[in-house]
Amino acid sequence: MLPNTGKLAGCTVFITGASRGIGKAIALKAAKDGANIVIAAKTAQAHPKLAGTIYSAAEEIKAAGGKALPCVVDVRDEQQISSAVEKAVEKFGGIDILVNNASAISLTNTLETPTKKVDLMMNINTRGTYLTSKACIPYLKKSKIAHILNLSPPLNLNPLWFKQHCAYTIAKYGMSMCVLGMAEEFKGEIAVNALWPKTAIYTAAMDMLGGSGIESQCRKVDIIADAAYCIFKKPKSFTGNFIIDENILKEEGIKNFDVYAITPGHPLLPDFFLDEQPVIVTKESATHGALPELKEEEAQPPPKPRSGAVEGTFRIVKDSLSDDIVKATQAVYQFELSGEDGGTWFLDLKSKGGNVGYGEPSDRADVVMSMSTDDFVKMFSGKLKPTIAFMSGRLKIKGNMGLAIKLEKLMNQMNARL
Repeated sequence: MLPNTGKLAGCTVFITGASRGIGKAIALKAAKDGANIVIAAKTAQAHPKLAGTIYSAAEEIKAAGGKALPCVVDVRDEQQISSAVEKAVEKFGGIDILVNNASAISLTNTLETPTKKVDLMMNINTRGTYLTSKACIPYLKKSKIAHILNLSPPLNLNPLWFKQHCAYTIAKYGMSMCVLGMAEEFKGEIAVNALWPKTAIYTAAMDMLGGSGIESQCRKVDIIADAAYCIFKKPKSFTGNFIIDENILKEEGIKNFDVYAITPGHPLLPDFFLDEQPVIVTKESATHGALPELKEEEAQPPPKPRSGAVEGTFRIVKDSLSDDIVKATQAVYQFELSGEDGGTWFLDLKSKGGNVGYGEPSDRADVVMSMSTDDFVKMFSGKLKPTIAFMSGRLKIKGNMGLAIKLEKLMNQMNARL
């Protein structure tokens, strides 16, 4: 991992969403230098599923060697942003670095995304980033360091990244467009850059999004913290860049990336918006039989599926069902399979004992999954990760995304038998 140099001693770093996860990791890295951290986040009271508040983060920052100012900030509220900025300037004398980390996500397609979710993502991701930057810029202009760092992806216009979750992509790209515009607008005064991970990063929020077991496919938040630290050390002339964490750390001489893995040696899940597969993912997935194909236009046609493979898979699934599985899942899944042995199939994990079969379920499906028969068999046998299939466009999901994620845990339990 990247050692601290003391470069940020006495600097004031304003971080949105810093009560947990990536935001807190960046805060703690800077705190080790003796930086002043403004924790601008919503969580003043503990969340039932997500650990950490602005006050618990403040204690950790102080323990790491920094100073902390916890501020209750919902970035949708311009007044709360302005108040936090004023408090920061009053307490620490200015602002040297802004990290726009606060973000909302809903991986749902257009018809499945409620207006409330659309507004949430647009207002936190794009508008929140814009307003927080606007409030901090007058003070950043006075700083010798003067950095804005947005946790947002490169502006990749491959339709693959729009068709499954259009609203989220627009909202996230809004953050990246702030980088593009503000870097040019404030060139020579403030460095404005974006940072994005090459692979999935494990946080409590990722646990909720990806379900149990997702952590083994992720890297630790430390890799983003180290990459952000590298950026903060750069001069103001380093601006307008869309940086991938692994790339900048390689430039710093880091060679061993296993130290950042939750489970060293395990295949890693590539992050969204990157067409190019991480080398580590491609290499390791090949040894585990996974087929992560993210470039849709280059995807090869699937091999001819085995005759009766889907029926055989469902038979094994049925034999594996139990009241405990049904109780833990409580969902009805419908599969629209193309190719030989395809058609409409269902997996009922609501009825007592569970049930599977050909045709539509008797109750309305909570989740409808569309894919090829070959990919279906590979998913249930552990040769194709559902998350990779979804990200690459090979799996389309309609309905409750949380229940769709629950199915991956069930698949993992059945891999040995399939």
